[in-house]
Amino acid sequence: MIRLPRTLRLDPSDTVVFERAAEPGEWAVPGGFAFWDEDPAALAGRRRQEFRAGFLGLEGFGWSTLVEVAEATPAERAAAVDALAARILSTYGAPGPEAARAAAEEEIAFAASLCGHPPGTVLALTRSVEEGAVRERFRTLHRRDSPPADRTRLPVFGVVEVEGEEEAPERPDLLSLDRAAGEGR
Repeated sequence: MIRLPRTLRLDPSDTVVFERAAEPGEWAVPGGFAFWDEDPAALAGRRRQEFRAGFLGLEGFGWSTLVEVAEATPAERAAAVDALAARILSTYGAPGPEAARAAAEEEIAFAASLCGHPPGTVLALTRSVEEGAVRERFRTLHRRDSPPADRTRLPVFGVVEVEGEEEAPERPDLLSLDRAAGEGR
C-alpha cells in the first residue's frame, strides 16, 4: 500500500468558496498546474480561492481545502494516474498521451511525497506568488488530545504554526462569495 491525499470535507464551506467543490473521498493532488496559463495577480473570487488554498480532486476535478493521508492500493494509484493523464491531455494541452502520463505520474508522485504521515493526518495548502514564482506551503493539522478549556467551542483540529511564516492568512468573505454566486446563476 502507498499513501495518497484524499479529499475531506468537514463543513460545507468548499461548496461556497470554490466554483466546483470536490466530493469527499476523491484522490487528490495539489493541482498547481491548473493555473499555469493564468496570472495569479489577476485571479478573483472563487478562482482566486482555488489558487490560494485548493487541492484538486481527481474524480470530478473540483477543489478541496483539506485532504487526509489515506492508504491506496496499486490499482487505486493507477486509476488516479489514468484520470489525471486523461485530464492533462484533454484540458491542459499535453502534446500526446505519453507526455500526459509522464506529467500525471510526476504529480501523483509529488502528492504521495506529502503523505509521509500516519493515515488520517489532515493536510492544508497555501499557494502564493513570491518574487515572481508560485510557492506552495503545506501544513498538517493534528487532532487535539484534550478538549479546550472553553467547552462552548470544540474544534477538532489545531493548526501547527510554521516558523518563518510572515504572510497573514487570507480570510475570504464567504457570504459575499455566496451572494456573488447567486447573482451569476
